[in-house]
Amino acid sequence: MISRRDFVQRGAAVGAAIICLGKSPHNAMAGSDPSGKFEIVRTDEEWDRELTSEQYAVLRRRATERPWSSSLNKESRPGTYVCAGCASPLFSSNTKFESGTGWPSFWTAIAGSIGTSEDRSLFLVRTEVHCRRCGGHLGHVFKDGPEPTGLRYCMNGLALRFLPG
Repeated sequence: MISRRDFVQRGAAVGAAIICLGKSPHNAMAGSDPSGKFEIVRTDEEWDRELTSEQYAVLRRRATERPWSSSLNKESRPGTYVCAGCASPLFSSNTKFESGTGWPSFWTAIAGSIGTSEDRSLFLVRTEVHCRRCGGHLGHVFKDGPEPTGLRYCMNGLALRFLPG
């Protein structure tokens, strides 16, 4: 017989494994957009051909990369972070900060570059951030960031490309 404590501990371990393996249970995002709300619309097959398997999992299936796995965490040059799916400019390097979370973090996005939606996966209510042009999942935004916005855009490095300059 399993105790309540063992049940809770095992449940927490499974949840952590889901996050670490990048297999979010919220996998309903389709590659195509029948609503027509995005400027760039591709089929799942087209996205699969254009992205690496890891990028596809994050951008099109809302997976999460392992913390501290992105080389963009250490990127400190001036430049712009763009969507890995459509190259739309998303974040300026001037707004990047070290959040200590293991993912590239920014205190604001370039005006008009992102969209948000409610994410109720993992038994939480969070604000998902996606690319306004292609709908690619970027990460989440939290209200625990630095001034002047107090926001922390916690992004998957796999969803971004850095353009120096």
